[in-house]
Amino acid sequence: MSYSIVNSTILQKEAADSAAEVHGIASALLCIDASTDASDWMGEAISREADLMEDDKHLLINLFEHTKELLESDEFLFDLFLPEEEEGIEDRAIALMQWCEGFLFGMGRIQTSSEWPEEIDEILKDIIELSKMDTGLEEEDEEGEAALVEIQEYLRASVMLIYTELNGSANKEKESETFH
Repeated sequence: MSYSIVNSTILQKEAADSAAEVHGIASALLCIDASTDASDWMGEAISREADLMEDDKHLLINLFEHTKELLESDEFLFDLFLPEEEEGIEDRAIALMQWCEGFLFGMGRIQTSSEWPEEIDEILKDIIELSKMDTGLEEEDEEGEAALVEIQEYLRASVMLIYTELNGSANKEKESETFH
C-alpha cells in the first residue's frame, strides 16, 4: 500500500491532515482495544465533511485492516505508515510529527481519565515531546536522517509494547474467564 496514494486521497477529499495522522489514530485505537473496527476508526479519524467515494473508503479500510493484522502478528511486522524514504527529509519529519499527534489523539480520545501503566505513561510523554520536534531539516543532513530513523524505530517498538500491554491483559482475562 502506497503512502503517497493514501495521502493524496485524504488531502484531495479534505478528510484529514495526512495519511500519517489517520494511521496514528488507527494504531492508538487498536492499542486500546484490539476489537476496534474500521467504521469506529473512520468516525474518529476522517472529517465528516469529507466526500469519500466507495473506492476511497475501501482504500482506507484496507489501511486499517492491514494495520490491525500487523499489530496482531507475533512476527513484530508493524511499522508506521509514513512517506517513502525517497521523499524529502522535511516532509518525512512532518509526517512523523503528524503520526505522533494522531496517536496521541487516539489514545486520549477513548481513555482520557484512566491511569496508564508507568511504562506506557513514559512512552506517551516521549510521544508528546516528539510531536513538537523541529521539522526544519536539511536534505543532506545525515544526522537528521539517522535521528529520524531512530525515532521511527522507537515509535514502532513502543506501539507494539503498548498494544501487547493493553491487549495482553484483556486476552488473559478472557482466557481466565473461559477456564473458570
